[in-house]
This record gives sequence, structure tokens and C-alpha cells, in this order.
Amino acid sequence: MLRNNRNRLIAVLRIALTLLVLVAISFSATEVLACPTCKDGIAENDPASAAMAKGYFYSILFMMAMPFLILGTFGSAAYLSIRRARTQQAAESAALPQGATGA
Repeated sequence: MLRNNRNRLIAVLRIALTLLVLVAISFSATEVLACPTCKDGIAENDPASAAMAKGYFYSILFMMAMPFLILGTFGSAAYLSIRRARTQQAAESAALPQGATGA
């Protein structure tokens, strides 16, 4: 019981320390600038530069989404393949007579 309470206290302290560090980092950050080309494109007020900055924005979103999309696709394919194999194996074992081993 004492060990369980100690582990719980350690977990709460870790979470509190993590939150404290995140808050400290967020308050210490003043300004984050993009690459020089994006910064210059946003600084100018003409529509062509604004369109270029918007294009950079969407290209960054696209590049950030690709790893998740690729891993999600392959993970889903693997999950479905395993699920189908288990379903097929269960159907085959159910079709065997009770005394048969299937070997």
C-alpha cells in the first residue's frame, strides 16, 4: 500500500514538473520566425507575396501530414490483414470436427 502511494506521488510529481517546464518554455518564447523567404513574403503587403506565403503554409501542412498518412495507411493495411487472417483461422477451426487436430 505504501509503495502504491509512493508510485502515485512520483507520477503526479512527474506530470507537474512536465507541465511546469512546458509553461516556462511557452512564456520564455518571444517570437518565432519562419525561413527568411516566408518572413519577407509576409512582410510585403502585395497580393503576390501573400499568395506565396499562403503557398508555403499549405506546403508545410502537406509535408507534415505525409508521415502520418503513410504510417496510418500501412498500419491500417497490416491491422486489416491480421484481422482477416484471424477470422479465416477461426472459421477453419470451427469447420473442423471436434476430435480433429487439423494437422
